Amino acid sequence: MPRLSEVIAALDALWPPASAEDWDAVGTVCGDPDQEVSRVLFAVDPVQEIVDEAVKLDADLLVTHHPLYLRGTTTVAASNFKGRVVHTLIKNDIALHVAHTNADRADPGVSDALAGALDLRVVRPLVPDPTDADGRRGLGRVCELDHPLTVREFAARAAGRLPATAQGIRVAGDPEALVRTVAVSGGSGDSLFADVRAAGVDAFLTADLRHHPASEARAHSPLALLDAAHWATEWPWCELAAAQLDEISDRHGWDLRVHVSKTVTDPWNSHSPSPGAPN
Repeated sequence: MPRLSEVIAALDALWPPASAEDWDAVGTVCGDPDQEVSRVLFAVDPVQEIVDEAVKLDADLLVTHHPLYLRGTTTVAASNFKGRVVHTLIKNDIALHVAHTNADRADPGVSDALAGALDLRVVRPLVPDPTDADGRRGLGRVCELDHPLTVREFAARAAGRLPATAQGIRVAGDPEALVRTVAVSGGSGDSLFADVRAAGVDAFLTADLRHHPASEARAHSPLALLDAAHWATEWPWCELAAAQLDEISDRHGWDLRVHVSKTVTDPWNSHSPSPGAPN
């Protein structure tokens, strides 16, 4: 069995920590570099429900997309929920490793996995990484559909292929407009509207679209907007990342058992449509 330090080195090669945003908090949160690793669990959120799942699974390593401590802390006391997460991990000899914006920028990364879930062909990054001479890394992806769909049909595809959430897919735009090209960005994407307009795509699928940026984007152009749940747009990366680690394990003869959590950690758990609302 490999040591934790060996597995982390492999993960850092996939998602170099130096490529993360300056404000981000990526890397190993807890864990003994010399401990052996035989079972790994991938998930989006390092919340208690996921940590309890890792305990039941007898995992040695939990890899999440979202950081546990993004803004730092002065305590890991078990009297607060993040402290309880840390205590549970350490008591059960489970390491926690985070790949956030470094996984967003990777090739393949979070948006590649999102595009794959939607059966889109990736053309290029939406916001290329200037340090990548090959032009494959960066934020978001510009994609093509295998054949044109209406906005309504593409929204239905997204609703059917992304993990089910209470929100589903919200749409802004003409439901009958044709979609041939799409920009996608896993997670919150309304800071990318200028790049999306510059890409000249027919639609933009992302998460966490706020009222004013969405309203202004619609005023700029007939761009269709598809707003999915944040968790749902990033969960496909867990399957991609698990497959990547499986391949590394096979290559090195590590015999790791790699799992993906299917626990829905999207915070919204129900939805009541307004009577007479458009559908």
